[in-house]
Amino acid sequence: MSRFGMCLAAILSIIGCTSASTSNTARTSVEQLLISNAVDQSLDKVDFRPFAGQVVFLDDKYLECVDKNYLVSSIRHRLLRSGARLATKMEEADVVIEPRAGAVGTNTADAYLGMPEIVLPGMLTLPEVRLLERKNQRAVAKIGLVAYDPKTKAVLGDGGMSLAESDDSNWFVFGLGPYQNGSIRKEVSKGVNTHPRNRDQQIPQHVAFSAPHESLETPGKLQLASGKKKVSVTPAKKKSFETPIWTR
Repeated sequence: MSRFGMCLAAILSIIGCTSASTSNTARTSVEQLLISNAVDQSLDKVDFRPFAGQVVFLDDKYLECVDKNYLVSSIRHRLLRSGARLATKMEEADVVIEPRAGAVGTNTADAYLGMPEIVLPGMLTLPEVRLLERKNQRAVAKIGLVAYDPKTKAVLGDGGMSLAESDDSNWFVFGLGPYQNGSIRKEVSKGVNTHPRNRDQQIPQHVAFSAPHESLETPGKLQLASGKKKVSVTPAKKKSFETPIWTR
């Protein structure tokens, strides 16, 4: 065997292949972001300030849609920010708000500029050519709200409907891409580039424990070591126990 053949055989004997396994959630993050973005935009059009100082019960029994919990929690958040107080029972409330969903969902549309596959006589086929291609996914949220007095059942104001849309587009030019744009891309870019307001509250990247000890200053109190601060805790009954405390 020639020297070249021996070298080639040696190289081929050490060449290997690797593969990486990946998994995805049942629903993609893009779909979830599209829906939550459309819901947020829809609720941003609602003025919750008139409910300031009122005890409000949110009745969601007629609300049926995808990501219902996110929609309900978003309405509760906006009510609290407006100065309303939330009631756990309808009988305790001054106002009942009843949300409904006309549409909360996504749809996709693909389009391209080029030449489709053409089959010619004689088993000759011209392949498909895509010069410019766009894959687009949109989400729509149509949310209705009505408010009424739980005692008299009289409507308070006209209520109404709020409609919003979010989108995500992927462009391919001569097969190169994707070049992305859309409303959720702006939201993601803004979110990932936002720094935390208080970096000191981040969870440390190491683990350490410090057990509480009996305070010499005040008998019956425990001194919990937690970094630079010490927190005094007075137990209801004196017990013999150890509590792990995060320290830096």
